[in-house]
Amino acid sequence: MDKKGYLLLSDGTLYEGVLRGAYKDAAAEVVFLTSVVGYMDTLTDPAYEGQIVVQTFPQIGNYGVVPLERANAKPQVSGYICRELCEEPSNFRCQGKLGDYLSQNGIPCLTDIDTRALTRRLRDKGVMNGAILTEKPENVAEAAAKLAAQSFKPDMAKATVPQIISAEKSGTNNVVLWDLGAMGDTLQQLESRGCAVTIVPAFTSADKIMSYAPDGVVITGGAGNPEDYTAIAGEIAQVCKKHVPVMGIGLGHQLLAISQGAATAKLPFGHRGGNQPIEDVKTGNCYVTSQNHGYEVDKSALPANASLRFVNRNDGSCEGIDYMDMPAFSVQFQPAACGGPLDTRFLYDRFIALMGGNKECR
Repeated sequence: MDKKGYLLLSDGTLYEGVLRGAYKDAAAEVVFLTSVVGYMDTLTDPAYEGQIVVQTFPQIGNYGVVPLERANAKPQVSGYICRELCEEPSNFRCQGKLGDYLSQNGIPCLTDIDTRALTRRLRDKGVMNGAILTEKPENVAEAAAKLAAQSFKPDMAKATVPQIISAEKSGTNNVVLWDLGAMGDTLQQLESRGCAVTIVPAFTSADKIMSYAPDGVVITGGAGNPEDYTAIAGEIAQVCKKHVPVMGIGLGHQLLAISQGAATAKLPFGHRGGNQPIEDVKTGNCYVTSQNHGYEVDKSALPANASLRFVNRNDGSCEGIDYMDMPAFSVQFQPAACGGPLDTRFLYDRFIALMGGNKECR
């Protein structure tokens, strides 16, 4: 028998649906994602740590649980919302139903609501706090007010690796992967280009990172407000002073910018999906990218050593920066992602070139 469930937004809007997955309450910031495929990647992406994710595509779970498509070992979302959760998946790689997977991992999933109406509300009013509930609130206005007053922040400790992981493969270049919430594909892209990759936790010091004598450092994506991680930005600044090649991705892009004196701001509803268009302002080329972020680097006040390289074609926000006085660059999007486009994976080749590789540097 279906169990009723509810979504309460902090503006007082209440949706009634069916609760699948784990039968429990969950409160967090509610965001929407426009990707058509790649839900395994979405559920396990560390950049979604502590968020309730709304899928705009109406039916989710069609190909079941496919472990090979995970971005991380376990789900990172606080809750999940979709119009319809497929009960009869079909795929030769399927290893179970998505509803069972969510239940086993303690993730509540609200279905059978108008996700189009919900997405329009989040787009028009901006992302906001929300709660998936097992019981309808007796006083909706009062419950919404309490929800609006709450502050939800992702737990970096859940997104990053708990300890240093030594390189498992030998390579031409010794790279440190600074893990703020890395997707597995980042490691694969580096190793496939001949890098020996050491993974370090988010709060590792610059001195510790430099003790590995890296040929280059990649600062990964992650979750949350970059202004909450000024201590990490300070360590990044120290690494940059050593003039070691640096590539920043997502949150890593934002913190690299902060380390050089830039500022960041929250976007109304962020960029989340596998179809985000960006333009290279140097070449005029346009690319389709995979993104998951709610903040941007303020392009109107970039430091003197920073040059705007990529912009979002939808809203003109900063999507990438080149640095003039050090071998470093960063992008807001994921250069290559499971379940997403591969248009910009050449940026990994550019990073290899900064370390003295023989790839073309664009």
